[in-house]
Amino acid sequence: MKKALVLGASGGMGFALVHELAAREIETVAFARGREKLERLFGAMRGVSIRSGDLFVLDHLLSAGEGVDVIFHAANIPYPEWQEGLPRIMRNVLDAAKQLGAKVVVIDNIYAYGRSGGQKVTEQTPKRPHTKKGKIRLALEEMVAEAHQAGVPALVTHFPDFYGPNAENTLLHYTLKAMQAHKSARFVGDPAVEREYIFTPDGAKAAVELALRESAYGQHWNIPGPAVISGHALIDIMRQQTGYKGKVGTVGKGMISFIGLFQPMMREMVEMMYLLEEPVVLSGEKYEREIGPLPQTPYEEGIRKTLAFMKKGE
Repeated sequence: MKKALVLGASGGMGFALVHELAAREIETVAFARGREKLERLFGAMRGVSIRSGDLFVLDHLLSAGEGVDVIFHAANIPYPEWQEGLPRIMRNVLDAAKQLGAKVVVIDNIYAYGRSGGQKVTEQTPKRPHTKKGKIRLALEEMVAEAHQAGVPALVTHFPDFYGPNAENTLLHYTLKAMQAHKSARFVGDPAVEREYIFTPDGAKAAVELALRESAYGQHWNIPGPAVISGHALIDIMRQQTGYKGKVGTVGKGMISFIGLFQPMMREMVEMMYLLEEPVVLSGEKYEREIGPLPQTPYEEGIRKTLAFMKKGE
């Protein structure tokens, strides 16, 4: 891979992918809608060019992707737009890859798995999504599989919840930002439940490593976090590193449902609240068996690095 295109480069995982590719001296095009934010994030980075555009316009992707070997699809849109928007974007990404002769690496979540029944899920675990958003993600996976069969090399990576530098649209960022500012803080979900999260630079390392291997295409890959951890343990780490002394409240399904009466985005979150009560935990055995050790930053170190990035942007 000599040149890569990162879609959604101004988001958490996109930001990490651009940095990982640049660190490997792979020429990188950082693509997102807002040019101002792209300039702020990557304007001074060697080997990184910036392209702003609209994922719904195929010509924008074709122009940005000229000469690229791999397209990393890390872009997302608000929940209320998923039903119509995500399939259109995926079709454009796959069509662009076909015309450009590029491979595709899809950054995906765990929604398509549905309920796990308390067992770690592997790539062979049947996907039985019971939510609207899980069914949408599964339909996107089927589009990718069809494109791969039709000659567009593609792979799908599954990640748990993100946190890390520039990962602002995440549940942990919501809590960490308030604690850093010493304002009223809340943790989303039951803090007694143990869940897993992945530090975005770890996820980017794993995704790029897969992208470099021809044998990885045509497959799905689970990339877990370092371990499951309770909200109480995370809050303790955040307290130690921010000096936050106040109470940390909780946001449960009832509160999300109430807020959803007035905010469409929050209303769309309600059906996914099961993940905060019955966590889906990924097995990374396949990656470790076929690729090597998973990049896994301890939560203490990951939160420290995330806070350092947040302070730099103040």
